[in-house]
Amino acid sequence: MKKKSILSVFVALLFAVSLMATASEKPGKTHLDKMPDDVKAVIEKSCFGCHNTGSKNEDAKEALDFKKLDKLSKIQKIGAYKKIGDTIEEGEMPPKKFLEKYPDRKLTDKEKKLLIEWSKKEAEALVKG
Repeated sequence: MKKKSILSVFVALLFAVSLMATASEKPGKTHLDKMPDDVKAVIEKSCFGCHNTGSKNEDAKEALDFKKLDKLSKIQKIGAYKKIGDTIEEGEMPPKKFLEKYPDRKLTDKEKKLLIEWSKKEAEALVKG
């Protein structure tokens, strides 16, 4: 009986600590929340659905996961930003198959330019810093 009681207290304590840790996490810690609003809006509209940790598209989230961008090393981030810009510039994203199903998520020329300039600026800042 005493062993069950100690175990119960330990489990309850562990649960309480995990709840406090979760509650103390402040929103806005992901890279997506640190983006300029105009960039974030475009990414949320046309990119984030596939390129995030919760996506069912394994290839897309493996290629780029916006939720994990902050966890990459500096050199990996530089590569990711360059790939974002290059991929958009080459017209590869969003993919044609995706746009057939969701034509409203197609990037406008203005949105393409915005993302390309943003990704180049981010990569350059990392190279200089």
